[in-house]
Amino acid sequence: MAGFKTLDDIGAVSGKRVLVRVDLNVPVADGKVTDATRIERIAPTIAELSKKGAKVILLAHFGRPKDGPSAEFSLEPIARAAADVLGRPVGFAADCVGDKAADAVAAMKDGDVLLLENTRFYKAEEKNEPGFTEKLAANGDIYVNDAFSAAHRAHASTEGLARHLPAYAGRTMQAELDALEKGLGNPVRPVVAIVGGAKVSSKIDLLMNLVKKVDALVIGGGMANTFLAARGTDVGKSLCEHDLADTAKQIMIEAAEAGCAIILPADGVVAKEFKAGAASETVAISDVPADGMILDVGAKTVQSVNDWIDRAATLVWNGPLGAFEIEPFDRATVAAAKHAAARTKAGKLVSVAGGGDTVAALNHAGVADDFTYVSTAGGAFLEWMEGKPLPGVEVLKR
Repeated sequence: MAGFKTLDDIGAVSGKRVLVRVDLNVPVADGKVTDATRIERIAPTIAELSKKGAKVILLAHFGRPKDGPSAEFSLEPIARAAADVLGRPVGFAADCVGDKAADAVAAMKDGDVLLLENTRFYKAEEKNEPGFTEKLAANGDIYVNDAFSAAHRAHASTEGLARHLPAYAGRTMQAELDALEKGLGNPVRPVVAIVGGAKVSSKIDLLMNLVKKVDALVIGGGMANTFLAARGTDVGKSLCEHDLADTAKQIMIEAAEAGCAIILPADGVVAKEFKAGAASETVAISDVPADGMILDVGAKTVQSVNDWIDRAATLVWNGPLGAFEIEPFDRATVAAAKHAAARTKAGKLVSVAGGGDTVAALNHAGVADDFTYVSTAGGAFLEWMEGKPLPGVEVLKR
């Protein structure tokens, strides 16, 4: 991977203490992990280092503890889940610095895996305090960052450690950065972006950046209503940020100047209430009734989106086209997702998607595994798409 040192550059690690920053911020209910996807993503890095004889010491945060250590935010249950995924024992230390951590590390044999307690039990973690970073670094000889999802934070365990120890990108971080490079960094053109979701206000920076980088931008979800309203279309009672009309107009102006086509809904699925099975109809976007809400795009719009996907060599997707959580307002998102997946499987499209709602939507459509890459990173993926430098990535550059 150009510009970054990876495990391919790490050299001999047998007997070395390797601090690996991972993302273990997974859902837990009744003391058990309910979705091990993030653990599965980091398994290759852990297995590779362990097989080479490294002492693999995992650093992670969990939740947002406010007042220091608490059982609610302990990583101990996640150590058990990690052992199940890895198929090998994973030790646990009741602290990430100090004697408890040092004693646990000292007891490790080559190839062992150890998880240290939640780094966010210390406020110094998020403040990236040098003294705390030095305490973390005392337990390692080498640093590997495999948590792209936390790379937008300049914390001690995500950024500070890379300044104290030889630093490398893990396999998950490497795969993420390679995929993002193919998506927007140095993509094969034409590039089409699909951006959906509820509000323009949460994605202004994203849209401003994309119109300068892609050939066509499909806007769906509730945010499309703000653009339609800005063009003078009556969107009835649909979710719409009317106060952002000028922002929407500016984005469209900048798109025109950059030669980026803006694709807005031509028709919409309209209902008078937002609930499962609500009576709905498909109407031209100019015929939305005053008491109606646009909850999905219609068949004509789906066809237009699919036509743009057919023209694309690269697709970047963030956000659903409609209120996919409730039937029947999931149809457009599912149809477009399946079309993009089919093009990808046929070798005609590089498809990169990310963001919480996006991952959920692709899973709902049953096609997440068919995209080129689906990022489980939330804020980091969004900030990268916005063109912002990520501290945890910048510090890994050669």
